[in-house]
Amino acid sequence: MKKIFLKDIAQELNLSKTAVSLVLNNRGDENKISKETQKRILDFAKKNNYRPNQMARGLSLGKSETIGLIVPNISDIFYAKIAHFIELKAKEFGYNVVFSSSNEDAAIEKELIYSMLNRQVDGLIIASTQENRADILKLKEANFPFVLIDRYYPDIKTNYVIVDNLGGTKNMTSHLLKNGRKKIGFISIKSELDALLQRRLGYELALSENGFEIENDHIKELDLFHYQNKMKVAIKDMVQKENGVDAIVFTTHYLAASGLRELKLLNIEVPGKVAIISFDELGAFDLVDPPITASKQPVDAMGNEAVEILVNEIDKNNSKIENERVLQTELLIRKSCGV
Repeated sequence: MKKIFLKDIAQELNLSKTAVSLVLNNRGDENKISKETQKRILDFAKKNNYRPNQMARGLSLGKSETIGLIVPNISDIFYAKIAHFIELKAKEFGYNVVFSSSNEDAAIEKELIYSMLNRQVDGLIIASTQENRADILKLKEANFPFVLIDRYYPDIKTNYVIVDNLGGTKNMTSHLLKNGRKKIGFISIKSELDALLQRRLGYELALSENGFEIENDHIKELDLFHYQNKMKVAIKDMVQKENGVDAIVFTTHYLAASGLRELKLLNIEVPGKVAIISFDELGAFDLVDPPITASKQPVDAMGNEAVEILVNEIDKNNSKIENERVLQTELLIRKSCGV
């Protein structure tokens, strides 16, 4: 079937292109176009399978009907899942999503923000490096619609959707303590990200509130881009010395997977000698031997709520919607903790 354009509808029905455009953009009533004429246009468009030019439609509405999403690494399963749910939810509201990765580089993130703005996206969802305060403040001062997801700036009043990192890790550590583990190690990424700082704080609070000292030798923070090379040394140092740990809290799913691999290579029995637990879940965690206990993040809710907040900002409606959301994690108990 031959593709038809707005001008073809106008010519065929002997109407102006303006009238046709207004009706197709649901503005017929406000412009006092008769119901009969509206019906003629809509029936003809439907019969001939008319599809609007999105760019032209966006210009006529003052919107591109596109949302920009910036994440640290789209290949990370956590962010890939968030992107998936954001895309599904955005489509419910009639928006397309443009994806980009900053690779944990603040300069790249800044470049992506302005690139997205130049593409005239209607709003942004950003999992920030937390090193772009100036540009986040510029978006805020310009009243440009945006939502921070997973990571936010605690001292800047913005829309955000995050999880309770402190509470989740505190719950994980407390679970190990309740099951008889007394020397609990902690492996994280060396970073000033608030999420990771909160996870360390949750671990430390669980120990101190249960009467255990915080042992600096039991805490390892690895370089993000070289964590696999450093994991073997960290695990050896934790488990093979005299005051070795009997459990390890990993702050990310990829650290937990790498840690389990190294424990197996060292013939360290899990959970017999060392129990392990992960903040964040991998789909394979219930399939590995032993299945890994993990604190599952609600990625579906994170994506859905970020889109809802953003669309509300774009539309500027008056509905009362909570724009600062802290979601809870769910502890999935498996055999890596011995229960």
